[in-house]
Amino acid sequence: MSQQIGDNIRKIRELKGFSQEYMANHLGITQRAYSKVERQETKLCWDRITNISKILQIDTVDLVSFDDSLLFKNCSQSGKIHNQNNNFPIELKKQYEIQITHLKEEITFLRTELSKK
Repeated sequence: MSQQIGDNIRKIRELKGFSQEYMANHLGITQRAYSKVERQETKLCWDRITNISKILQIDTVDLVSFDDSLLFKNCSQSGKIHNQNNNFPIELKKQYEIQITHLKEEITFLRTELSKK
C-alpha cells in the first residue's frame, strides 16, 4: 500500500484538477510537506489518508486501491476503443464532467477575450 499511495493521491488529485497548494491548505500543512506525501517521503497514518480521501471526495478504500490501468484498459495502441465495464466510480465520473465543463467555459471565455484584442 505505502509504495503506491503517494502515486494514487497524485493521480486522483490531478484528475480532479486540484493543486498541491489546495490540498496542503485543506490538510493544514505546507505545500512542501504535501509534496513529500505524494513523493512517499512521509509515512502516512490512516487518519491522514482518510482526510486526503475526504478532500478528494473518494472513498478511502478506493484511494488506497486506485488502479489507473482500469481507466485506460479499454483502449488499445491502435486507437480502437473496446467497451468494457471498468467499475469507474460515479462520483469520480461526475467530477470529470464538471472539470470538462469548466474547462470548456474557460476556453470560450479566453477565445472571446482574444477576439476583443
